Amino acid sequence: MTDAIPAPVTPRVPLRGGGTFPVRRIYCVGRNFADHAREMGAVAPASKAERGQPVFFLKPADAIVVDGIVPYPHGTHDLHHEIELVAALGRDAPAGVLDPHAAMALVYAYGIGLDLTRRDLQAAAKAKGLPWDTGKAFDHSAPISELVPAAQVDGLYGRTLTLEINGQQRQHGALSDLIWDIGDILHELSKLYALRAGDLIFMGTPAGVGPLQVGDAFHARLDGVAELQGVIAPPTGTGVA
Repeated sequence: MTDAIPAPVTPRVPLRGGGTFPVRRIYCVGRNFADHAREMGAVAPASKAERGQPVFFLKPADAIVVDGIVPYPHGTHDLHHEIELVAALGRDAPAGVLDPHAAMALVYAYGIGLDLTRRDLQAAAKAKGLPWDTGKAFDHSAPISELVPAAQVDGLYGRTLTLEINGQQRQHGALSDLIWDIGDILHELSKLYALRAGDLIFMGTPAGVGPLQVGDAFHARLDGVAELQGVIAPPTGTGVA
């Protein structure tokens, strides 16, 4: 059967050591650091026993940016940065709900990413009890570093995330402060979705989120593992700025 249109190109992320990682889906975790939950006006759990259910949303696979050039998005005047650990799945999950410990065998690689957010659109949606899609799932909203094979990363939860904008530190957080770790998140996602090889999970951001302007340079680090550098470029294409 002949396709009616050319098949879309599969988005791919470079792998350290060569090759690429084809992206299937991007799952994102909201409010996964207590300090960020508080700065967004939410109640942070006092302990893991009180953490309730994680907040999930998705971005399209083609939202990734691998060259560091991020056009300022249309439709907003309040673009925000959120630095995040990214886990990449290299195997399909078995049927059923995953055990949190066994789920870690699915993780193929790690990286660092930015969950870019049209904060004004997100806030307007939240105020009306509507979905966050327009605030989160837009073009170029997921800049990402190269992916580093998990076998090359020791002591993940002893590491930190740091984001500098124009050389000034904006965000810094320890992965030990995650409310839900990767195994927990895969367990919860498996209750809702069939996880597959090619899925990326953006694990949530620490406090310090803030605005970005055209010309701003960003430098994100997962210490000792990966770095992501880039710049916010002028808007491109059509649309209402």
